[in-house]
Amino acid sequence: MDNLLCRGDIHCVDQIRMRPLSFYALCNVLTRYNLVRSTKNMSIKEQELRFVHCIRHNVRFRVLARRFHRLFETCHQYFKVVLKSVLKLYKYIIRAPNDSTPPKIINSRRFFPYFEDYVGAMNGTHVRAFIPLEIEGRFPSRKGGTTQNVLAAITFDLKFSYLLAGEGSARHYGILNNTQSRSQGFKILEGKFYLGDTGYGIRAGIFLSYHDVRYHLNEFGDECLPENEKELFNHRSFLR
Repeated sequence: MDNLLCRGDIHCVDQIRMRPLSFYALCNVLTRYNLVRSTKNMSIKEQELRFVHCIRHNVRFRVLARRFHRLFETCHQYFKVVLKSVLKLYKYIIRAPNDSTPPKIINSRRFFPYFEDYVGAMNGTHVRAFIPLEIEGRFPSRKGGTTQNVLAAITFDLKFSYLLAGEGSARHYGILNNTQSRSQGFKILEGKFYLGDTGYGIRAGIFLSYHDVRYHLNEFGDECLPENEKELFNHRSFLR
């Protein structure tokens, strides 16, 4: 275990998808909030290491048991312990937006009063995923492989206010429709707005970029600066 964490960042990222510094930071967070405890059989560090190694390589518990010289039942038990603990981090990481104007806007002559009622920005991104064969057909990516289309909403102080993972084949607006139809889904306070792209469609509470106008940064450059107010808005919106 120590050999894996002490062989440098590149090796560690390859094995568990995080640097040693991030790994120990996660251990500290789980300890600070009393979400995971060391037992006489296994330390917090080993519990977390086996968990992240498992989700990194999508290995079965029997493979994990051989790798760490543990019983199959032990691997299964502690995987569930860490998984439930990581999910509980939600209330410490996700911050629901309120109706106050963010300090970043109030204290900026560039943003205030133009963005006075804006509380954040939202977008979707495709994340590679290992999907059971029987439902794999619902998760194709346009660029190949299988993915989940993840809706993320963040506040202007870079805190997540909502996350939802949908099928890779789902459109942005479909995922947003799904969450807004839930009783505990993503809600936008009346009179407040999120910046978003045209993929979410016209709806209350979302201020969209201009359709059929250059938007992504790779469409601009030193030789291709915004040519009109619509392109300038889209360019600035993408920099949000």
